[in-house]
Amino acid sequence: MNIVSNSDSDKGLDVKIIIFLLGLALSSTAFAGNTRYITDQLEITLRSGESTKHQILRMLRSGTAVEVLETNAESGYSRVRTPGGMEGWVITRYLENIPSARQRLAETEKKLAKLQASNRQFNQNVSSLSKEKGSLNSQIKKLSQENKKLGQELTSIKKTSASALALDNENKALKIKLRKLEADYQLSQQENAVLKDRTARDWFMVGAGVILLGIGIGLVIPKIRWRKKSNWSSL
Repeated sequence: MNIVSNSDSDKGLDVKIIIFLLGLALSSTAFAGNTRYITDQLEITLRSGESTKHQILRMLRSGTAVEVLETNAESGYSRVRTPGGMEGWVITRYLENIPSARQRLAETEKKLAKLQASNRQFNQNVSSLSKEKGSLNSQIKKLSQENKKLGQELTSIKKTSASALALDNENKALKIKLRKLEADYQLSQQENAVLKDRTARDWFMVGAGVILLGIGIGLVIPKIRWRKKSNWSSL
């Protein structure tokens, strides 16, 4: 029983290895020309060839972005180009499709810090806007009260203006009546002056007539007496 189990396990392992190798062979062309990232290791070696016997060109830190030029599934190495333009070979299993967890964490922390700063600024803006809103509400309330007061004053002014207008109209009417009375008084004065002149002239005429009458009587009476005497003497 143990022998059978070991045989089955070996077969299963062989199948996994074959599947793994097939997967590497199929993905070897897909990796070419794509960007990969050094896995979360401290550093890996960039060599001049596809084995540990080849010269180390430089050490690549975790999170370094490299361009995959080709992949050899049999050797387990990939030829890459660094951001500085250096080409060499690295172990394929150290390459990942996404940046390292440490790099992602650092970028996430930066984004989080930026978001927190933005959030603080947003809260400050909200607080400032709330204060401004409160100030504006107070100003609006004050302006409303002033507007109401001005409306009342305007109503009072309108009433006063109406009364003043009525008084002005009455004053104008009284002035017209006064001017008419003055004209009538002046006319009366003129008529009175004319009457005075006419009365004086009449009295003058009457006086002259009386004087003339007296003179005539004075002249006639002596003649009458002389005639009477003459008549008496003849008798």
